[in-house]
Amino acid sequence: MQAQAHKRPLNVSFKRGSKAERVYRERAGLPQTEAIAPGVKPHKSHDLHYHGGKIIPDLHFKNFYVGGNAWQQSDISNIDTALAAAMSDAHLNNVMQQYFPGNITTTFDGSEKLSGPAPKTVSQTTIQQIVTTLATQGKFAGSDLTKTVFNFMLPPKTVLNDDTTASSAKSHDSDKPDAKKKGAIPLDDDVDSLHGLGGYHGSVHVNGQTVYYAVGVYSQIESNGTENGIVAFDQPWKNVVATFYHELNEARTDADVDDAIRAGNDPSAIKFLGWTSRQGEECGDYPVFEVRNNLNLVFQEVELASGQGTVPVQFQYSDHVHGPEGPVTTPDPKVHGPHAQVAQPA
Repeated sequence: MQAQAHKRPLNVSFKRGSKAERVYRERAGLPQTEAIAPGVKPHKSHDLHYHGGKIIPDLHFKNFYVGGNAWQQSDISNIDTALAAAMSDAHLNNVMQQYFPGNITTTFDGSEKLSGPAPKTVSQTTIQQIVTTLATQGKFAGSDLTKTVFNFMLPPKTVLNDDTTASSAKSHDSDKPDAKKKGAIPLDDDVDSLHGLGGYHGSVHVNGQTVYYAVGVYSQIESNGTENGIVAFDQPWKNVVATFYHELNEARTDADVDDAIRAGNDPSAIKFLGWTSRQGEECGDYPVFEVRNNLNLVFQEVELASGQGTVPVQFQYSDHVHGPEGPVTTPDPKVHGPHAQVAQPA
């Protein structure tokens, strides 16, 4: 009998037409059991549905800059300022509030450099080890872990992959079952930021607590013409902001997706999921998939509701318009579904 393919909800950002898209689309799915962006058609079949998992209405986030020695302070300042403004913008939040029983808030808890040079490659194992180490050192002691996402910004030229083997460097033995980290999220085919991967979010269980994280690439065109990450704007820092806007909105609407992925095809895995489509997509996924290579349809600099300039974001999926939606002046209607009470952490 042929083994059943492992289906998993999506918790990554990737570019249409890339290797990353092919790999993740092949595996996407759930465990067995009016202001739409111009140029995009509505697709009700990709509407998000609530599955009972944890959501985070009052989100906190903190930025960590990996390979701190390789970062320019101007980039850090631009990213911190724009991401904080985007996540707290009233008109952008008018779209996301449809998935919550009440209002949503976002608080930026500052940023910090992680000293050292830029790593050549960062894997999922690498990020999980960094998160575990920082938690053990008490770095997160002042944060409410039930509602905080820690962002790990990768510096220029660092390549991100989704490898869950013991080493961030791939080897010929890494495809062997005994080379995979026990208990890790199932390993997909080789996918990295040179082939369309932009970032992903997840969680790590440390000392009986769950720590939520997101990781993303410094997306830019390298000197040899290679695209690292998802390049949609004229400056790399803007790409970083859009990537983490995507990841933070997905983390707040589907916090425990990693637990669902770890559970594999067990039907009980669905209990971990917050808002996803029937195809396993989170709020940031289908908008990128739908526009193909016309990224400018959903990656745009938008005016802040405060009138204090613009921010680069990626439009998120809205059930109200059945597709990606930009900022709106009044809150979208609440989505009907079993979300009258916000799920509490286990």
